[in-house]
Amino acid sequence: MGSSCKVGTLLFQVIELIDDVLALLNLACMMIITFLPYTFSLMASFPDVPFGIFLFSVCAVVIGLIQAVIVAYGFYHPHLLNQQIQVSENQNFYKRHILKIILRGPILCFLAAIFSFFFIPLSYVLLGLVIVFPHLTRFITWCKTKIVGQRDEEEHSSLETFTFYLSEPLSKERVEAFSDGVYAIVATLLILDICEDNVPDPREVKEKFHGSLLEALSEYGPNYLAYFGSFVTIGLLWFVHHSLFLYVTKATRLMGLLNILSLAFIGGLPLAYQLTSEFAEKSHNEIEAIQVSCVITFFASIFQFAIWTTALLHERETLHPFARYGGKEHAFMFAKLALYPCVSLGAFFLTCLLSEFSTAIFHLMQIVIPFAFLALRIFVRISLTIIKSVMSLSRRKVVLLEEEEACLSPSETLS
Repeated sequence: MGSSCKVGTLLFQVIELIDDVLALLNLACMMIITFLPYTFSLMASFPDVPFGIFLFSVCAVVIGLIQAVIVAYGFYHPHLLNQQIQVSENQNFYKRHILKIILRGPILCFLAAIFSFFFIPLSYVLLGLVIVFPHLTRFITWCKTKIVGQRDEEEHSSLETFTFYLSEPLSKERVEAFSDGVYAIVATLLILDICEDNVPDPREVKEKFHGSLLEALSEYGPNYLAYFGSFVTIGLLWFVHHSLFLYVTKATRLMGLLNILSLAFIGGLPLAYQLTSEFAEKSHNEIEAIQVSCVITFFASIFQFAIWTTALLHERETLHPFARYGGKEHAFMFAKLALYPCVSLGAFFLTCLLSEFSTAIFHLMQIVIPFAFLALRIFVRISLTIIKSVMSLSRRKVVLLEEEEACLSPSETLS
């Protein structure tokens, strides 16, 4: 599924304009992509049954064929392509290269579908190759370059728009749009859980609580607390993500990969909500539930921090000048990205050491973090002021010592 989305992202960097035919083809492709999680669930639930692997592989083949049709249609109508390819005299070379990359995944999936009826382990190996193959071919190409010699630079630069190198640029707008969609879906799932499981039965309200809806809702207090805590966590992580990409001027494939890993753990936050909302019902599991929630939050935020670190490695190309090392916003952005990993990791170890107070620690973490975000800029400014004053004092002492040594005669200096 991730491979199909990645190819789709690269595809629409080549095809910039979309007409009705491309819109319908893309819609058909998206429909099958959204069906992939169901087929993957069948594979995971019935790993020894060929039909799950077969259905997953067939969907992947159809997705690849639709994407190939999109490429063929785009090159048949060159005005839909990006400017670089439009002015190129070698459009057929571009077309062959892109189709070769798109179709190698469906070919492997087609072989996996066939072998699923004869030798299932080989089908899983072939499906794994779909992910590994781009990096394997890059490694082979690198080895050939070292042995035979340098590649043609003109050919290499012409292929940069449709390869899988981690340092290459990625559409920042599409990364942000995909991320916002995931955050919105995760937040929606939380309220759906509230609506489904936390609405009291009218008959029970009438008989048990004498018609008092407020008294009946008080039974669900821990659930509402868990919901608001989880929603605040999602909202603040989205806020950090938004702040991060506000200063990122150019995204790379590696940053996109780290972003997907962060979103994978963001998608686990509804699970954390379900676990923490059961504190009152299953108190003997509350420590494990809190630790799982802390782990999910930690990895969701640490991959955001990794995006920032990756951007700093090529800061002249990827970051706004204000956010670069030594810039006005660098220290504040560093503190903002480090807050959630530090707090969630600290809460995890505190629950291990002080298990009796695990619930209080977890709720304290959820309460403190929003206020910490509000006070973070003030704290960073105070810290920077203190650091600058300490450094200036140390520099003054060094200057004074140098002046005293300069004033002394050579005999006094030796003595």
